[in-house]
Amino acid sequence: MKIKVKLLDQYIWQQLIVFFIGSVGLLASLAVALGTISDLTYKINEYNLPYLVAIQIFCLKIPEYTAYALPIALLLTTLLVYGSFNNNLELIAFYSSGINVYSIVTPAIIFSLFITGATFLVNEFIVPNANYQVVQLENPFLPETKFTLQNKDIFYPEYQVIGDNNYQLVRLYYAKKFDGNHFQNIIILNWNISQLQKIIIAERASWNQDQNTWEFTKGRIENFEPLKVDFFEKKTLFLPPVFFEITNQTREPQEMSLSQARKYLKLIINSNDEQKIRLLKVRIQQKLAFPWICIVFAIIGSGVGVNFHQVNRGRGFAICVGIVFTYYVLGFVMGSLGILGLVSPVVAGWLPNFLGWGMGGWLLYRNNH
Repeated sequence: MKIKVKLLDQYIWQQLIVFFIGSVGLLASLAVALGTISDLTYKINEYNLPYLVAIQIFCLKIPEYTAYALPIALLLTTLLVYGSFNNNLELIAFYSSGINVYSIVTPAIIFSLFITGATFLVNEFIVPNANYQVVQLENPFLPETKFTLQNKDIFYPEYQVIGDNNYQLVRLYYAKKFDGNHFQNIIILNWNISQLQKIIIAERASWNQDQNTWEFTKGRIENFEPLKVDFFEKKTLFLPPVFFEITNQTREPQEMSLSQARKYLKLIINSNDEQKIRLLKVRIQQKLAFPWICIVFAIIGSGVGVNFHQVNRGRGFAICVGIVFTYYVLGFVMGSLGILGLVSPVVAGWLPNFLGWGMGGWLLYRNNH
């Protein structure tokens, strides 16, 4: 029996690897072509994006679409492999040899663990940097990007948490422009409890990383207790670096690794911007949960394959599209509910996975009884 199981595992592994490589190549190629070519063509014609830059952007988008293709390719692979076992009556031969459905599906589950790890590594270390480089390459040629918009008329309220979820405004920052190192026409309002304590106005300001101080140029400090105005050419003040750090953060959540997203969450946690905080918390949970859909799709794909006859390539692809569409719609709905605060970020990120695991497990249990 052990020899039979070992030979069976080798046979299933061989089938899984061959189908998976072909599926990843097909799906990633389609995704990159459909997702980038039309957009790049528009930018070339509308904004004179150079062809060389467009080619670079095309190449940099490959990791993102490959990361999306990995779990979908695994779903398609398990559907086709186990569906062919079912269609060719190989499953009956396996069962008649005393091998149960769990032993038959185990290679797919183990294989999915490797793909889960690969998906996590690509999403964590390659995709964020590649997406960020895309934005940097596009930025000089597009009239308005997040870089140009976020570095003008910058506004940030800094709160202090008092008690249970009670926020008290301590500083209000405004700058006309930020060039990456210096703020121009900056205004800082300081509060003490509920009273305005002082106003700092300067033509120019920067954060001194070595001294952990703010360096102000050509401005004044208006104190209200006691009433006094101090003019200065240069002034060094000890203020928190949060305004500089937040303004200097140029990455969107999809361009951040998990460590970068968590660091950014710590920066904005006292901003009292609940929607933005919830959005980032949900995105962090979704980043953590996403690689695990490889196991979800492997269980569902193998479960469908061993339960239903006539799963040929055409029908398998159609079933794959239906499952992926349902899963991503559920993920979108749960993410929206999490951003609205109707469910916790953990539930928003992980519930689709748990439902998928439950559905796949039920399909396998059904076949085994």
